[in-house]
Amino acid sequence: MLKSIMIRTRFAPSPTGFLHIGGARTALFAWAYARRHGGSFILRIEDTDVARSTPAAVQAILDGMEWLGLGYDEGPYYQMQRMDRYKEVIQQMLSAGTAYHCYTSADELEKMREEQRARNEKPRYDGLWRPEEGKALPRPPAGVLAAVRFRNPTEGVVSWHDLVKGPIAIANAELDDFVIARGDGTPTYNFCVVVDDWDMNISHVIRGDDHVNNTPRQINIFKALGAPLPLYGHLSMILGDDGQKLSKRHGAVSVMQYEEEGYLPEAVLNYLARLGWSHGDEETFTMEQFCAWFDLDHITASAAQFNTEKLNWLNAHYLKQADDSRLAAATVRRLERQGIDAAGFPGLPRVMALYKERVSNLNELADAAHPFCVALHPSPELLALHLTGPVRGALATLSERFKTVDWQAQDLSLAIKATIAEHGLKMPQLAIPLRVVLLGQPQSPAIDAVLEVLGRERVLERIGRVTG
Repeated sequence: MLKSIMIRTRFAPSPTGFLHIGGARTALFAWAYARRHGGSFILRIEDTDVARSTPAAVQAILDGMEWLGLGYDEGPYYQMQRMDRYKEVIQQMLSAGTAYHCYTSADELEKMREEQRARNEKPRYDGLWRPEEGKALPRPPAGVLAAVRFRNPTEGVVSWHDLVKGPIAIANAELDDFVIARGDGTPTYNFCVVVDDWDMNISHVIRGDDHVNNTPRQINIFKALGAPLPLYGHLSMILGDDGQKLSKRHGAVSVMQYEEEGYLPEAVLNYLARLGWSHGDEETFTMEQFCAWFDLDHITASAAQFNTEKLNWLNAHYLKQADDSRLAAATVRRLERQGIDAAGFPGLPRVMALYKERVSNLNELADAAHPFCVALHPSPELLALHLTGPVRGALATLSERFKTVDWQAQDLSLAIKATIAEHGLKMPQLAIPLRVVLLGQPQSPAIDAVLEVLGRERVLERIGRVTG
């Protein structure tokens, strides 16, 4: 079946906030499905909620997609630029009798719903303005702008085979005649989605299961228009670490906050891919592998659970594998945000190699690189603790040796050992104070490797500050 149709998927966020983890997973799955089957992935911005949609939110979505590397083949399309098309289709539906004008005011609707709730009935539109054979409609009230309602079937069921959840059927009697255009002429979400998916030849709608209740309404509009139905797959919700609905405490934040917190996009993508989908026991994989493996058959219908520890583990995994020059460039950007000019330190890629197996995110990597780029001044208490009289003398001797030694780790190590022997010290008695002097902290990778990366000029200058 898939070979006989062109696969076209879409990601259609509303720009009323940021691109969060749930939306990013939806985009990833829709993107991967299109890539898997040689189809097209479309980005559509559903911005008809003018009061809540903002240019900043649109940009946040575009930035998040770009950072994740989820390139789209078409778009972004904006619903607000398609108003003429929506009005055209609404007029066609009014002429065909599949939609009608409704003059019920907002106050009348609220009163209607209150009375229904008082009778323990499901709140719904009562069909006052719905045309029926032999029915006399009220006279349109003066000064009231008419909304347009869809004339929903009253009998039968709406059914579809959900590609994730399986068969779903909802009785038409459960659905009322919903508004497809407000009194001011603005079309509503469920209507615009159908026209967009129809015009854009969307073959597969992959979205969150919070849209399941919208699907029967949209299917009925498709049928009223005589338009081909897409296939639907509704992804389960994502729960937080504590099993509760995802909140800002555990993941329901902007995707770009993950960039700010030092995550690599490939780690986030790998993690998102495993939220509700699996390929055997594979835990880590490239996006090329993911696209080759991905299909909707292996998506679980049960809720996925966010696990921050797992995301951190994946990020550490990808940091270890990352190119040192790439990590150095990311570190420069982070240090620049702190007002530190790190671009002039040529040894930064080698600092990355020293530390990338010791950290779990780019921010920790930037913290580690900081003292290599800018000399940190140890506190008097730290100096007093580690720079005793014998140590100061040994540092002065070592500094003299460093002026002539070949600047490579092996020879630097020999110079340290010779100084230790000459002054009757043990390795930690000199190596720890040396770290304090050079980096402002008593811990670091192997001291000979640190010396080699810092370079002769920096090392001599920093030792000279404390030995006079």
